[in-house]
Amino acid sequence: MTPAELSRTVLRAVRRAVDEEALRAPVPARVRVERTRPGGSGDYACAVALQLAGAAARPAREVAEILRDQVAGAPGIGRVEVTGPGFLNFTLDASADARVRDALVHDVLARGARYGHGDALAGDILQLSHAREVRAAVTAHALRTIARTQDALVRTGCDGSPDPGWARLGVDIDAPGEPAASPTVVRPLPAGAAASELLERLGPDAVRWGLLRPAGHDRAPLGDELLVQSAGNPLFLVRYAHSRARALTRCAALLGFDSSYDEDVDAPALLRALADYPETLAAAARHRAPDRLARHLEDVAHAFFDFQDSASPLPVGDEKPSAAHRSRLAVAEAAGTVLAGGLSLLGISAPEHL
Repeated sequence: MTPAELSRTVLRAVRRAVDEEALRAPVPARVRVERTRPGGSGDYACAVALQLAGAAARPAREVAEILRDQVAGAPGIGRVEVTGPGFLNFTLDASADARVRDALVHDVLARGARYGHGDALAGDILQLSHAREVRAAVTAHALRTIARTQDALVRTGCDGSPDPGWARLGVDIDAPGEPAASPTVVRPLPAGAAASELLERLGPDAVRWGLLRPAGHDRAPLGDELLVQSAGNPLFLVRYAHSRARALTRCAALLGFDSSYDEDVDAPALLRALADYPETLAAAARHRAPDRLARHLEDVAHAFFDFQDSASPLPVGDEKPSAAHRSRLAVAEAAGTVLAGGLSLLGISAPEHL
């Protein structure tokens, strides 16, 4: 069960509790689940009971117990506990893991660049306004792209005439028109340099990563470290992981086999990172935080290299291609798909060769 599926399961439980009059409260538009923090219980946690307690005029823990009974026994959930003041903690059904992984890999490969797109902001109208400053412009452009993956209607506007250098960074400004909404001002810490100067030193991909990777309230590091071709440079790490995944596919073709997820693969960290990508994308849209997407791509890249080092998707020595190799190759291709899709949303190229 992916985080998005678990979120929908909990939301259905809330609706049932309200329909059955076990709970009197408005049904929220969406329910957020998060990975349990270190020392916590279960695989995921949810604070929806605390959110509903006031409207329901009941203690949050009592609300959580009602929802626990509604969720218990749902496919993919092994155990539901109530902890603290009213948190729901979920332990997933280990027996369903293989089916979940199989569905996950197939879903990523089938949906391609649209994997992770959803309706978390369906019906939302966003008007993003920014100053005539390069970091604000790039951030607003990325937020527009990310929010649209969640079905939001979004437009961007600039307080002044656009800088001609922005075009080389892929930034455009919407013409006046719908949606008519109160503007959300995009105001990260300024870059401290003009687009033309940054582009001359770093090129468009490194500039966009340098501007988008830090949180908006943090300074954007825009030095030559963005051009270093080593694992210590997160931009290089992410792009190299993508190109490596594509290289595995090319090499497999030369060996006469392709990917097929027919056998369970031991890659928990990588599969978890792929499963968490849709919720990360939705969170980046909700919180107007493209840095969340950039950091998640780093997590995927690190997990990909750990997976590749522990179990090669390609035959080694005199090995013959097997079902295990085809399944590992499918996982590697899924990782490459997520990395390419995420980089594209940030406006950064994902080269096949690096």
